[in-house]
Amino acid sequence: MSISMYQASLPALIRGMTNLQAILGKAQAHAAAKQVEPSVFINARLAPDMLPLVRQVYIVSDTAKGCAARLAGVEAPKYDDVEQTFDELHARLQKTIDYLKEFNAGQIDGSEERTITLKMRVGPVEFTGLSYLLGFVLPNFYFHVTTAYDILRHNGVELGKLDYLGGAK
Repeated sequence: MSISMYQASLPALIRGMTNLQAILGKAQAHAAAKQVEPSVFINARLAPDMLPLVRQVYIVSDTAKGCAARLAGVEAPKYDDVEQTFDELHARLQKTIDYLKEFNAGQIDGSEERTITLKMRVGPVEFTGLSYLLGFVLPNFYFHVTTAYDILRHNGVELGKLDYLGGAK
């Protein structure tokens, strides 16, 4: 049995963002319970030269919507990166999840050899659809989900491995 590009991409991205929504919900509840201004968490970072939580969520969302669009050969929607509260970040993730749910397997499957070119700071980088998904999207997506989790855990939010994994599904 083989796995399709659709199966390897969109369901995993949706699950990761759904789990991140739950993690953000726990952080929001923790901030309220401990009477900590939510912006403390939203702007927290693990190290001075790392991006804050808010940017981690932006990148998770951008990576997911960019993946779906590029693999399907369509233009990704542009988000303005203006969200600054837990509710707004949750809504952004939900908007991205809803966008991914608009795609079907027929739009994504067969994209293994599609040429994908990303405009990076170092210049354009070219991938095949498969190398883009496995070598760029998934590692980048999980790096930023993990970093968001780590920022919140480091700041005292009670999170465990099942919060990250989302339990058995």
